[in-house]
Amino acid sequence: MATGTSIARHDPAARLAAFNRVSTGSVDDAAAAIGRIFCPHALTPARETASEFFALHNSAVFGGFSVNYVAYGGSVSIDPGCLERFFLLQIPVHGSARIETASRDIATAPGASASLLSPTIPTRMAWESNCAQLILLVDRRLLEQRAAALSGRPACAIEFEPAVDLSSAGGRALQSQILDLVDLAERLGPRRPLSPAAAANVRETLLGALLHGQRHSASEAIDRFGGRAEALPPPLQRARDFLYAHAEEPLDLTQLAAAAGTGIRALQLGFRRHFGTSISEMLRDIRLARLNVRLTAAAPDESITDIAFELGFTHLSRMASAYRTKFGETPSATLRGMN
Repeated sequence: MATGTSIARHDPAARLAAFNRVSTGSVDDAAAAIGRIFCPHALTPARETASEFFALHNSAVFGGFSVNYVAYGGSVSIDPGCLERFFLLQIPVHGSARIETASRDIATAPGASASLLSPTIPTRMAWESNCAQLILLVDRRLLEQRAAALSGRPACAIEFEPAVDLSSAGGRALQSQILDLVDLAERLGPRRPLSPAAAANVRETLLGALLHGQRHSASEAIDRFGGRAEALPPPLQRARDFLYAHAEEPLDLTQLAAAAGTGIRALQLGFRRHFGTSISEMLRDIRLARLNVRLTAAAPDESITDIAFELGFTHLSRMASAYRTKFGETPSATLRGMN
């Protein structure tokens, strides 16, 4: 495999240069090496630009996600099929790309549009005119668990609208956050990793930006559970805010109704209508969501029992069962998965 020096001359504006993983003029070497980092895929240069081929991949890896700079010389077709393990947000830096999914064909270009690929949807791509892209890779488990936490539903497959409008508020926010993350990685360098707390904060910000900034299959459930699907009556908003502020405390319906300024029965009916859940179920989901966040940021020697008690859980076996039902794994599996 070639050193990075000769390839970098082809792409002097490459980002994350200190994090180089692949730098080669060989199609076979590029497919094998980048396939090990992302997933196995077929890589085929266009015949008319085959002599211009090169592949460059720089990658800064954090807990549960990575930010990457990937460039190909000439024009290439890429067929990864289903990504399976991760989501990919691809933001063109130069050149252009065409993406074919099971239901959509989209074109992306710098400053105009990007693509967001879901792990369960078969995908084929054509990168054209010396295309280079900044790519955010997010672990599928993390994003689906965060969607479950926000929607009040068990974790399930999430499929995004694949076209990202970079002129929209959500698109601009995503692009800005990726650029900020690239800048941060370059300032730190490969030998100064983010602290676990800082990595957890960045991860939560990115997950929130993806799930709130781009439409997907759980968007309606998240909007409803979050009280954004329709105008929320003020008593319900006050009740919801009270639950979030006092989630670690035992549920007192009389106190909740007083804070909301309405009756208990009206609250119970209102929660079912506007949030699609009961008061006690919402409280449990708030606690489970906070437990998931705490576990993804916890050190391996931290006590799940201690964290659970801090969050208001009193029956550990019920907590563990509810957590597994919601997130598809045990609390200890989540803790191990991030360490």
